[in-house]
Amino acid sequence: MKIKYSASGGTTTDSTGTARTPSRRRALRLAGGGLALAALTLGAVGCEGDDVAGSQEPTDAGSGKPGTGGKDSGGDAGASGADRKGGAPEPAWTRPVTAQTYGDNDELVTAAGVVIASGSPLAALDTVTGKEKWSLPDGVVPGAPLLLGKGTLYLASSEYDGSVIGYDPATGKETWRSRLGEEYRQPRPVAVDDEQVYVIAEILEEDGSSRTNVIAALNGTTGKLVWKEKRDFGTEQNGVHAAVRGRHLVYTDFKKNLTVRDTSTGAQVWTHKTTKTNYGFFAVHQNLVIVPQGMTLQAFDLADGKEKWSMKGSDFGLFKEPSVVEDVLYIADSARTMWAIDPQSGTAHWQSEAMSDAGVQVPRQYVKAGDTVYGATDLDKKGGVVAIDARTGAVRWTFNDGSGDYHAWLVATDGKHVFALHGEKLHALPV
Repeated sequence: MKIKYSASGGTTTDSTGTARTPSRRRALRLAGGGLALAALTLGAVGCEGDDVAGSQEPTDAGSGKPGTGGKDSGGDAGASGADRKGGAPEPAWTRPVTAQTYGDNDELVTAAGVVIASGSPLAALDTVTGKEKWSLPDGVVPGAPLLLGKGTLYLASSEYDGSVIGYDPATGKETWRSRLGEEYRQPRPVAVDDEQVYVIAEILEEDGSSRTNVIAALNGTTGKLVWKEKRDFGTEQNGVHAAVRGRHLVYTDFKKNLTVRDTSTGAQVWTHKTTKTNYGFFAVHQNLVIVPQGMTLQAFDLADGKEKWSMKGSDFGLFKEPSVVEDVLYIADSARTMWAIDPQSGTAHWQSEAMSDAGVQVPRQYVKAGDTVYGATDLDKKGGVVAIDARTGAVRWTFNDGSGDYHAWLVATDGKHVFALHGEKLHALPV
């Protein structure tokens, strides 16, 4: 295992990288709606079946092992929920779910003692027992996120009536509703702050078609429209990732537009055309937006779009999706090198080749509990959940359910469990 500590964000490794293959599931996710579902259905033909899908019997630790596939990869295996043999911990529970996911990070959330996976019906499971606490029969609009903010779960209406609805995540009861108007179709919430909910919706033409879309802000208390702005022709309402920091709303779409707007007026502050944004994923921290662009990672000032720092990855490695967790930026590249970076300066706390040495696929999503970072990867055979020492980058263990399901893994945490979603299995791993 090779771990390097650096005082410079531009340090590279001597590993040989390979070009990143775009995720089929993520591309379909960005296409959105029924087309994506149809494509995924066809793509599933010939894939190894999910051995839990359709089962009515939950699996709990001690009553049937679901095939963890964990192993000791040279880290401190005794920490963070690892079992006595040094491998991955046994799930506290495993449940079949009606998940309809495409690999985005907003399709598995936890709040108010429940964990929710995007699906139809939409079910909230108790984090401790895995038992269902409430459900919504019509579920989630395919391709729309599970958006949490202000103690509320915001969803696009599954009745396709132009509404955006807020629910209490603890009970599933409706607490807020808003509607843009009949001239707009399929509004989807993309971001939320203490005052407003931000949505993107198609603008309907007289013949019922749509060639443009609008971004709008809705009052988070009354649901009334605060502002709306027509987006440029050629932009898309699918594949949007968004975040709010102070007075700045920042978002990307499948057309490789990186845009920042003023949250009070909707006015565009600046926009950049990016070369490679890994399907629009980015991270924000304080006054910066951090964007992976092929072999370069760049940070731009939210106020004016000026570059604040940049760094190169390992040789021939393409940067994957970034995450800022507890003021640390975690990112890996296609050469299986991973970094922990100061997001304000671009300086690396450490870089690690532990996953390359262990033959483990690098993560594309991260959560943290205690002194361990948990990463979720694409694909199943060399992926799963990777437990990483947050201080050094060492791999502690990996968890894989052995199902062979072609879906990407997703993770969320309540600080006591790491919830791992894979296809139609949801596992609760102790931390």
